Amino acid sequence: MYPILERDAALRPFERDINLRMDNYRRMHALLANDRTLSDFANAHEYYGFHHTMDGWVYREWAPGADALYLSGEFNNWSADETPLTRLSGGSWEVKLPEGTLHDGMRVKTVVRNGDKLTWHIPLYARRVIQEEQSYEWICEVWDPIEPYAWTDGDFEADPHLFIYESHVGMATEEYRVGTYREFADNVLPRVKELGYNTIQLMAIMEHPYYGSFGYQVSNFFAASSRFGYPEDLKYLVDKAHGMGIAVLLDVVHSHAVKNTVEGINRFDGTDTQFFRAGRAGDHPAWDTKCFNYGKTEVIHFLLSNLKFWMTEYHFDGFRFDGVTSMLYHDHGLGAAFSTLRMYFSLNTDTEAITYLQLANELIHEINPNGITIAEDMSGMPGMTVKVEEGGIGFDYRLAMGLPDMWIRLIKEKRDEDWNLEYIWHELNDRMAATIAYVESHDQALVGDQTIMFRLAEAHMYTDMDKICHNQVIDRAMALHKMLRLITAAAGGNGYLNFMGNEFGHPEWIDFPREGNGWDYKYCRRQWSLPENGYLKYGQLNLFDHDMIRTFRKVDLLGDGTAHLRFIRQDDHIIAFERGGLVFVFNFDPVRSHMDYVIPVSVGRDHEVVFTTDDSCYGGFDNIGHELRSAFIPGMNTPALKLGLPPRTAMVLKPVE
Repeated sequence: MYPILERDAALRPFERDINLRMDNYRRMHALLANDRTLSDFANAHEYYGFHHTMDGWVYREWAPGADALYLSGEFNNWSADETPLTRLSGGSWEVKLPEGTLHDGMRVKTVVRNGDKLTWHIPLYARRVIQEEQSYEWICEVWDPIEPYAWTDGDFEADPHLFIYESHVGMATEEYRVGTYREFADNVLPRVKELGYNTIQLMAIMEHPYYGSFGYQVSNFFAASSRFGYPEDLKYLVDKAHGMGIAVLLDVVHSHAVKNTVEGINRFDGTDTQFFRAGRAGDHPAWDTKCFNYGKTEVIHFLLSNLKFWMTEYHFDGFRFDGVTSMLYHDHGLGAAFSTLRMYFSLNTDTEAITYLQLANELIHEINPNGITIAEDMSGMPGMTVKVEEGGIGFDYRLAMGLPDMWIRLIKEKRDEDWNLEYIWHELNDRMAATIAYVESHDQALVGDQTIMFRLAEAHMYTDMDKICHNQVIDRAMALHKMLRLITAAAGGNGYLNFMGNEFGHPEWIDFPREGNGWDYKYCRRQWSLPENGYLKYGQLNLFDHDMIRTFRKVDLLGDGTAHLRFIRQDDHIIAFERGGLVFVFNFDPVRSHMDYVIPVSVGRDHEVVFTTDDSCYGGFDNIGHELRSAFIPGMNTPALKLGLPPRTAMVLKPVE
């Protein structure tokens, strides 16, 4: 019996399913690795694509369904058939070219012949793909520099307790344009470091033809997006982050691919099934994209090699896997509530996708034992963060996707005084897996939705965010913005995530330039000046986030696995818990103060207030003093604190040494 079954008795009726999971994994592992390591197997990028050799250049492709392949480009005046590739075994093709034929930056395409039909494509392993300014055509630039990037991060190790700053390079500038890798490295990384986050998660790095897809419709899996600069610029970003002690995660999209045939990998060899499932199973009904065939060894070779490439070529420390729920189920989990365990173990479960994810996690941790993997899975698949050898899928974390849904639902549907604290505590702590908690990510900030601050402040955000302005709407918005982040980060998971700018309540939504908005960048940027100008409340929210993150890291709060509930009383809207040696006390009541309120604690020493959401520097009213609170109350048999709790406030205390 695998350990996953020994630890969770509820899974034992599904022992056959877990055994099948592991049998599939062992069978595929043996087939792929063949007594080697997965890292030895995942080297497709070192064989295929363009490579500068001692004798010149070699270019290889995998196109089993093609009748002929040709290389066309500036070097042969874009001839369609002057430079043929030779067919090798296993569906591979090759052409060798003498020194001087190609050079870095030379533009090329692959021509594929099926019967009498010729089609033009971006090479599958292209490392740089650009869009022509005049024609808007996407095209490959040969890229394999002789001089490797001079990395300086050899001794870097990621902090295992993650405070993640989710980021998009292109929209990280305040100007009305696309930002660059180097600008992000020089301007945003110092901000991340100062706030106290120890990890960045980069979105939209893998090349994608439509900017507004947020990078989730990938066309070229080995190309770093040229919108933001050159490959060496991305390496500069990662290297600089490591020098600051910041780990870098890639938002990797192996759940689907863009349908485009000219820019993407779809129908590269002229067939529907080179990479994707046949027929309707190959089309994602909700995303209008293509679905990988995870049962095909060549596809797994491509995808595993892709992971190794980003880790070895660009030194990424790990990955946030997008769309894992879509991968796990043949119906992509659309509309499913996952109310019973049976829903995870049925004919709807894509066992081949599970095997791929197990192999992916094994490979990543084989390359870097400290590598980080995060699953975006809303279904709660059992074993997601259990080690593969124990019967699990092998991720380090899954995103706590239910938490932002909970907060939005409460704000939209309930009066503040009707919030159920038992329900909130249950949602924050009901987890069978190591999770990354968050109040909101980029998903909640997109046009059509609203950020938490925008939901709370509404139109007052445009007129009443001056520090000298106080009204009921803005005061409530400021208070809850801080309280929700504090309780989520402190109690909601084993890591914490924030989308860039949301820490200071960035106004409005994210809307990429598109035809519908006149290709305007107004809502596709970050207004860093708002917290910096000294006059607006955004700076107070920014300072609160800074102090919260730094306080948590100082006591290694995430190293204490879970929060320990000390007190909860719905009638008074009070909840108190401990974690990392800190005491957290929240009064969610919108109007009532509680004087001399007794809260039990675990340590019988005086406590000092570390900070509160009501401190004036954070936009509060200084109604909570910072004097020592005694843990000894006459007549009580256990340590307790007697506290004054103003409405809609929270405080953080710690025992005095």
